[in-house]
Amino acid sequence: MTTISQTDTDRIKLYWAPGCSSCLRTKEFLIKQNIDFESINIVERPNALEELSANGIRSIPVLMIGDQHTLCQSFGDVLNFLNLPERFVPPLPPEELIAKIDIILSAAAHTTRQIPDAQFKTVFRDRQRTRAELAFHIFRIVEMGLGAAQHKGMAYEGFADTPPEHWSKDDIANWGLSVRDAVLAWWDCQEDRKLKYTIPTYYGNRELHDTIERVTWHAAQHTRQLVLMLEDGGTVAQRPLTAEHLRGLPVPEAVW
Repeated sequence: MTTISQTDTDRIKLYWAPGCSSCLRTKEFLIKQNIDFESINIVERPNALEELSANGIRSIPVLMIGDQHTLCQSFGDVLNFLNLPERFVPPLPPEELIAKIDIILSAAAHTTRQIPDAQFKTVFRDRQRTRAELAFHIFRIVEMGLGAAQHKGMAYEGFADTPPEHWSKDDIANWGLSVRDAVLAWWDCQEDRKLKYTIPTYYGNRELHDTIERVTWHAAQHTRQLVLMLEDGGTVAQRPLTAEHLRGLPVPEAVW
């Protein structure tokens, strides 16, 4: 049971977009909590971005109640906003998250190389992002997480970055593996492996451990989507992420 009254529930709006991992996770959470909400797909609602911009909001997913809002990148923020009790399991230890990043980016690189040339720069379903752009995005997420760990900040605009037009599948995959290697090299040099210190991100100052968890599951979810795209196009993925690979990560139940 939730602590939200019916009058409050009537005023809850969720702004989201297809293919957005945090959006899907937030929608699943609200549904499981039996919280009624207005679902606003910003792709289908032309004035949605104007509504967000009028409130100084530049990223999704966003929950709004009246003129109050919260970004949904941190579920602690969602719980506080909705006045719900804390009920999530702690994140995996940092060393396990780093090991999963190794597995996830290796799988993403392998899947990227499998995408047929004819499908590589085509969009999938109602998501305005090509397969090439999604593959790039997976590695960019982790690169941005590494930058945040190195106190370089994490700007939301970085998630909109796309690969150079001339990059091939191998270019993206090779670059992605270089991001993986940079993360592993950074981890090898860490003296404080608890990652309890605070870093700046576009959704506020956060403990690095929590940020690394978000980076890990975010990349994992998009890798699942890349596999879905591959197999929907008629190619069997040779190295999909397994249930064991995803164990302990707060990924949505659904892939898309």
